[in-house]
Amino acid sequence: MLTQLGPEAKLLAGGQSLIPLMKLRFANPEHLVDLNFVPDNSYIREDGQVLRIGALTRHAEIEESAAASIPILHDCAAGIADVQIRNRGTIGGSVAEADPSGDWGAVLLTLPTQVHCLGPKGERNVPISEFLVDAYTTVLANDELIKEISVQRPGKGSGGCYLAFKRTAPVYASASAAVQLTMEGDVIKDVAIVLGAVGLLPIKVKEAEATLRGKSITEQAINTAGEAARAAADPQPDMRGSAEYKRALVAALTKQALDVAARRAKGERVEVSHLYA
Repeated sequence: MLTQLGPEAKLLAGGQSLIPLMKLRFANPEHLVDLNFVPDNSYIREDGQVLRIGALTRHAEIEESAAASIPILHDCAAGIADVQIRNRGTIGGSVAEADPSGDWGAVLLTLPTQVHCLGPKGERNVPISEFLVDAYTTVLANDELIKEISVQRPGKGSGGCYLAFKRTAPVYASASAAVQLTMEGDVIKDVAIVLGAVGLLPIKVKEAEATLRGKSITEQAINTAGEAARAAADPQPDMRGSAEYKRALVAALTKQALDVAARRAKGERVEVSHLYA
């Protein structure tokens, strides 16, 4: 249908982004192709060490599923907007929209993640780092859609955390930080730090990652990572706050997420929730 209708056709999944844009007249597609009548697109399957998530899987389903055993995925799914949106919105729709203020992009970039795309020419698998091209822009062609998202389970000694700061639950975050690390004893073997809502794309804090590898989690190391996050952020001032305010937010969120991720990697059960103004 997408091939027949052309680029003016838009896909409808959960509708939590497209429908509000249509109400505001920011989007005016000539045709809507509703995916909800296509069977077997909503699932969460374990395939060895890979977690396979169907494109139409709702956020609430991920929150309550086997994916919840990966803490950073649970943090993300459980914190998206409010319960109504979590029950309708889909992970495929969120990833395909590539909203700079969205949650899933930053979180999935901390894990080995593949986006499985399907179109008339067949299926292709794209790493999440290559799938997101720019704000609201992905590698998807007009006649392609997301079929599945696969995530490699973290190994032993791993822990993650995702935190966002919001004015209220239903709105997008002013800033967010996702941290996934692997520890050997008290030493960080590997780490990924990604910032959300403070750039046109999620931002990997490579300087902080390089500084932390091979080091112990200390207050000084956490503070250094927070300052690196502040420097890496490239926010725009808007109704959610000034650029400097958002830089201060990501620094604080990164430090808190690092602390929680390290404690989880050591086997501690730590419950977190998003922060609200």
